[in-house]
Amino acid sequence: MLQVSALYIYPIKSLGGIIVDTAILTDRGLQHDRRWMLIDANNRFLSQRENAQMALLKTALSNEGILVTYLPDNTSITIPFLPQSEEMLEVRIWDDTCRAQLVSSHIDDWFSEKLNLLCRLVYMPDNIHRPTDPRYTNKGAITSFSDAYPMLIIGQASLDDLNSRLPDALPMNRFRPNIVFTGGEAYSEDTMKHINVNGIDMHGVKLCARCVMTTIDQENAKKGKEPLKTLAKYRLKNNKIYFGQNLVHTGEGVLSVGDEISVLEAHNEERFFIKAADVASN
Repeated sequence: MLQVSALYIYPIKSLGGIIVDTAILTDRGLQHDRRWMLIDANNRFLSQRENAQMALLKTALSNEGILVTYLPDNTSITIPFLPQSEEMLEVRIWDDTCRAQLVSSHIDDWFSEKLNLLCRLVYMPDNIHRPTDPRYTNKGAITSFSDAYPMLIIGQASLDDLNSRLPDALPMNRFRPNIVFTGGEAYSEDTMKHINVNGIDMHGVKLCARCVMTTIDQENAKKGKEPLKTLAKYRLKNNKIYFGQNLVHTGEGVLSVGDEISVLEAHNEERFFIKAADVASN
């Protein structure tokens, strides 16, 4: 049996995530997930890819909003659930542009000081709909400030297999999934075309291409070579390294740790990198 074993949300894009036992699934992903984002002076999103120190900004949920703590000096600030500003502007996430709402100049100053660069925090209101990539998803699917899709799923067995190949085991937070599951074979998420969790239909639309962000230790912001060095040996296809499956969904509801995952349809075999037998032989 496949079963949800962990749920993660990342309220502010590229900052630390939060493990939750239960999450509301909204029209654009898990509630609060990547609804906030830091942007530079050109209104482009900021990421750990270029600013590894963003890993040192940890988030937590509070009654008032999102509590952000900067680890080096242990100072904190609370981001209100609703912005204090009404100013809207165009922002860029990769090749996408969409409208976003500024949050607070005071909060902008706090982040700029901690990261030592000029930045502003923006929020995606409910009336802003950012479509997913139409090459892989049906019309009407939307997402928040995620790279491209509402959710990412990874099997615990996949990480266990990867760690068996590494000199030092890595935690799941290197890969920033939303849903982690137990049961099944390593990399079984590759095959998920149509699944159902607690009555909600989800569709695996594209394997997740991984970048240098996976090489950043989320506790100290130090960069290394793993896991990309090892993943490139067996998860490389068309010059991209894949780990995890991107999901879109139809309907809304509640997801909880312990929910059963029913696989209703699988992708064709040529999509796979390795078979279960290959995993077992390593």
